[in-house]
Amino acid sequence: MNQLFIKLEWKQMLRSKWMQLVGVLFILVFAAIALIQQLALPVDGFTRQTASFLNLLLFLLPLFVLTIGSMSVASDVESGWYSLLKTYPMSLGGYIFGKYISLVLSFFLILLLSFAIVLIMSGVAGAVQLPIIFVVLSILTVLIFAAIAVLCGVIAKNRLHALSISLVVWAAALLLISYVLMAVGTFLPGHVMLTLTIIMMHLNPAEWIRFGYFLFSGQTTVLGPSYFDFVNFYNSVLGYLIYSVVCAFWIFCPLFVAQWILSRKGRAE
Repeated sequence: MNQLFIKLEWKQMLRSKWMQLVGVLFILVFAAIALIQQLALPVDGFTRQTASFLNLLLFLLPLFVLTIGSMSVASDVESGWYSLLKTYPMSLGGYIFGKYISLVLSFFLILLLSFAIVLIMSGVAGAVQLPIIFVVLSILTVLIFAAIAVLCGVIAKNRLHALSISLVVWAAALLLISYVLMAVGTFLPGHVMLTLTIIMMHLNPAEWIRFGYFLFSGQTTVLGPSYFDFVNFYNSVLGYLIYSVVCAFWIFCPLFVAQWILSRKGRAE
C-alpha cells in the first residue's frame, strides 16, 4: 500500500503545473550560472560564481521545496483526499513518509536534469565545473526542507495557509534571523555574539547548510578568524559525525512532529 501511495503521489507531483514551471525555472537559472562561470575569468577561492551557486542553493531551492511541499500536504486535507486515505490500511507514518518521499523524488529529478545540463555544457564547451560539494549539499537541502515542508503542510488548515506558513519559515531561516542577529550584535559583547551566532547556526537549517558549504569546500576563511576554534573542531572526525547528526535531526524531527500533530488531529475528530 505504501509503495502504491508513493507512486501515485509522485505522478501527481510531476503532473503539477507548479512543479513543471519550477523545474524549468530552476534549470534555466542553473544553466545561466554555469554559462557565467564559463565566460568569467578563472579565479580561485570564493568567487562570484561560487556565491551564485550558494545563493541558488540557499534561496531558490528551499523556497520551492517549502511552498510546493506544504501546499501538497494541505491540499489533501482541504480536498478530502486525506479523509479518504484514512479509510485504507495505511498508517499515519506511511502517509507522512509517502508525501515526503514523493516530494524528495520530484526535486531530485529537477536536480538531476540541472546537473545533466551542466555536464552536457561542460562536454561541449569545456571550462564548466560542477562542484561535488554543491551536488551533495543540494541533495541535503532537499532532504531537510522537504521534511519541514511536510510539517508546515500538516500545521496548515488549507493551501493558502500552507503557503503563508512556508513563506514565513523561509523568510525567517534565510533573512529575519540574520537581521535580528546583526541588530543584537550592535550592543552585545563580541564573545557573547560569537556564542549566540554558533548556537543559531545549529538551530537554523539554512545557516547550517551554508556552514557546511564553507566547511567541506575549504572556504572557512570567509567566516573570519573568530571562528578558528569552531572550524577546527568541525574539521575533525568527531565534528563530521556531529554535523551528520544535526542534519539527521533536521530531517527526522519535523517528520516525527508532523506525525504527532496528525495523530492529535485524528483524536480530536
